[in-house]
Amino acid sequence: MSGLTDFQNIPVVDVSGLYGTPEEQAEVAEQLRIAASEVGFLYVTGHGVPEELFAGLLAHAKNFFAQPLEKKMEVYIGNSTNHRGYVPTGEEGGSLKLPDGSEKLPDLKEAFDLSLELPADDPDYLAGNPMLGPNQWPATAGMKEEVNAYYDATIAFGKVLLRGFAAALGEPVDAFDGLVARAPSQLRMVHYPLDVDATDAEGIGAHSDYEMFTMLRPTKPGLEVLNAAGEWIDAPPIEGAYVVNIGDMLEIMSNGYFTSTTHRVRKVAEERYSFPLFFNVDYDVLVEPLPRFVRPDGENKIPLKAGEHLFAQSIQTFGYLQRRLDAQEIAMPEVWVTPDTFGRQAVEATSTG
Repeated sequence: MSGLTDFQNIPVVDVSGLYGTPEEQAEVAEQLRIAASEVGFLYVTGHGVPEELFAGLLAHAKNFFAQPLEKKMEVYIGNSTNHRGYVPTGEEGGSLKLPDGSEKLPDLKEAFDLSLELPADDPDYLAGNPMLGPNQWPATAGMKEEVNAYYDATIAFGKVLLRGFAAALGEPVDAFDGLVARAPSQLRMVHYPLDVDATDAEGIGAHSDYEMFTMLRPTKPGLEVLNAAGEWIDAPPIEGAYVVNIGDMLEIMSNGYFTSTTHRVRKVAEERYSFPLFFNVDYDVLVEPLPRFVRPDGENKIPLKAGEHLFAQSIQTFGYLQRRLDAQEIAMPEVWVTPDTFGRQAVEATSTG
């Protein structure tokens, strides 16, 4: 099972070797294995994604979020049927229950969510898939093109990183290549407004991520990671690096050997932008423990369809989806789990430490 440790720092891994010889790839894969099993978080350098693409993404985020609320609400996520668009403050996380039974406060942020750009006549979208289809874009010159350019480049790198994780799990490097043809990998443009009076307030509450892994570019500190001793460890940004963390799907695949580590964002007294891209496998892929990790005692992670898990967690998080659920306009997938199912080693360390 997991070797989650009392780590005090987030490791840095130069992954440029993933583009090199088999020996170089194997060396990087071993570093990924250690980071994924002992920490669940790492900084990634040597990824090859041009920095000017991130600069364009950041510029469009600043321009979009600076608009009046009524303008941003023209592309409100609740207008979509496939979870794309503007997420106002208070939309997300306001009705969840904390472990002590109290109600979780709304997250102190706003966001713009997008994913794989598919045409409006895509068969899955027309059939009602809740996570596939076209993005909802504001009428801002160049935003669609430049944001999608960053998305496409980061997804391309994510496919290389996925090969590294496959090797880290003892599988052939191409073992997972066929699982990401039309994946609902979401990019969030997140804005934490300036609040000079904010002290020790949560921007995003403690959680794990739902997909395979996350590739994050933040502009300011605030991210914290929970270690096995129940301590919150700072993960400030490193110039030009992605912050990568293991998600629920890799925890299932590795049967808990890789840790979907619990993390949160603390509100800092400065304006902050954050851009997580949640790298996923295709919607209908049934994710289950790889044979090499199956335990004979039956203590195995429950298999889940990747897209259904994402949809179920989104329903439990977003107010507009909860209203649709209450109105019986949508239904929970047949198999789903509560948000505290993953990263449990860290949760247990908190409750017993």
